[in-house]
Amino acid sequence: MLLLKRAGGRAETVSLYELPTGKIHFGEQPEEAMTRIIYDYMSERAETIKLLDAITFVDLKGASRLGNLYIVYELGVEGDSVKITTERHSAYRWVSEQEIRGIALDEASLSVLEIVAGKQKNVVKNIDYRGGLNVATVYVDGGSRGNPGPSGVGYHIVGADGTVLRQGGEFLGFSTSRVAEYYGLKEGVEQALELGLKSVRFMSDSLMLVSQMNGVYAVKNQDLVPIYNDIWELLNGLDSYSFEHVSRMRNAEADREVNRVIDEHLKREHN
Repeated sequence: MLLLKRAGGRAETVSLYELPTGKIHFGEQPEEAMTRIIYDYMSERAETIKLLDAITFVDLKGASRLGNLYIVYELGVEGDSVKITTERHSAYRWVSEQEIRGIALDEASLSVLEIVAGKQKNVVKNIDYRGGLNVATVYVDGGSRGNPGPSGVGYHIVGADGTVLRQGGEFLGFSTSRVAEYYGLKEGVEQALELGLKSVRFMSDSLMLVSQMNGVYAVKNQDLVPIYNDIWELLNGLDSYSFEHVSRMRNAEADREVNRVIDEHLKREHN
């Protein structure tokens, strides 16, 4: 896989590698744009080209939220020489999929690699593309038995090196599952701050929660607004953060904590 290091011009990514990218010119088909881009970088014509995916996601740039559409191709070329120009790139590397861990990649490249890998079948799924960044991952969850009913939150925190830093849960009382999801995120932020973390990815299996935190949808439920505001106030204590949606399977540890605290409460009540 070819990675390029961006030269000056974007201070926030000056030290990061990225996948080869470019924009489609007026009148071009996406495949034509991709082969042109690779020729510009390598002076090589693509021998094979395969459409992998079309990906949309929200990218946070400070206070701005930018919608992105990436059409992702896999290209095969005969040579391996790259034309580095001081105007655009400062370095390049050829790496295998396994070697990506330990290389700092820009956010867009990380998102594309993770989404493509997550959709592919019969491939290794446990590659951590973010291993080169000092970013902790906080899995959060909230649930309710009965909706509304007895509710709890859970969290599972993993450091940049894959070490489990903390895991636990808390019984909330009687609430809806949506309120519990928000309290789960709030608890995750509080735990991250208590651990002294500075850069955090918050992972949740609630698509609505993630979409609202990313500004895709507004929070209109008055039960959620105070919690939502509290979360944003707490986030001021972090240097950087992101909100990402994961499957329930990938959020299993946090979900297990939710069920544990609810079960323990119900057991005490029964006794």
